[in-house]
Amino acid sequence: MILIISNNNERTTNKIIEWLLQMKKKFIRIHEDEVFEIAVENKKIFLRSTRNSFFLDEITSVWYRRGRLKIKRLQYNNVSVNAHMNEVQHWLEDYVRVSLESKKHINKESNSDINKLLVLEEAIKAGLEVPKYFLADNTDHVPLDKTITKTIGGNPILDNIVKNQNGIMYTSTVQKREKKQFFITFFQDKIDKEFEIRTFYLNGKCYSMAIFSQNDEQTKTDFRKYNLEKPNRNIPYKLSFDIEKKIKLLMQALDLNCGSLDFIKGKDAKFYFLEVNTIGQFLGLSHTCNYSLDKEIADYL
Repeated sequence: MILIISNNNERTTNKIIEWLLQMKKKFIRIHEDEVFEIAVENKKIFLRSTRNSFFLDEITSVWYRRGRLKIKRLQYNNVSVNAHMNEVQHWLEDYVRVSLESKKHINKESNSDINKLLVLEEAIKAGLEVPKYFLADNTDHVPLDKTITKTIGGNPILDNIVKNQNGIMYTSTVQKREKKQFFITFFQDKIDKEFEIRTFYLNGKCYSMAIFSQNDEQTKTDFRKYNLEKPNRNIPYKLSFDIEKKIKLLMQALDLNCGSLDFIKGKDAKFYFLEVNTIGQFLGLSHTCNYSLDKEIADYL
């Protein structure tokens, strides 16, 4: 039995499920609004929600796509009893999560949100080229037009930011001074690039695509600012054996067997590592380059 932890109506999950259905494989898909209770039946741990139920030992592989496994914690009227039982329930929940992560898996709930600064440190240790970066709470010593800024965390989507419209935080070039002090922010040297590379990593294999984003002002700094009227040219690309070996070292150090990595090919001929996203989108890359990554994932599960 395959366990998939994802969000409601997540498009990428749907594509893998289409393959699993075609392959006639049994699976359970858990949504972000689903809450499970841990029970015991026939001396075996049994998890049940209002829409799903399964024995823990039935699960053979797990895909942590998005979200997490939510477990209901029982409450007791007596304060002392409640405190004690919370500890006991926490112990049981830990056992369930560790047991699931010990099975064949694509990533884990415990490493689904990795600190970007730690990733960059590990990338340097693995021998990858990383643009110089620093943290600051003002722009006094930030070189203008030569520095970019981006989120120190993931890639948040801000709901209802202006007139019921959502907003996303893009990588931007620092072009003017900010007079007031602000929250500690991530800054990095701006690389004069030839093109960008998106690499999807799965169990030791790299699938890469070159993105020619520098010819369009809209996508020049961040290719995610898609120009739908005149899309960037994207083509299959093969990184060198040396870089792919370093990617594997990085992913092993991060305890990841799947993720999307971003690189820049600089005009100085160097390949600069930018970041890794454990829940990166890959269907566009797969379709453009004919990699059939959705089937690769389904086959592995």
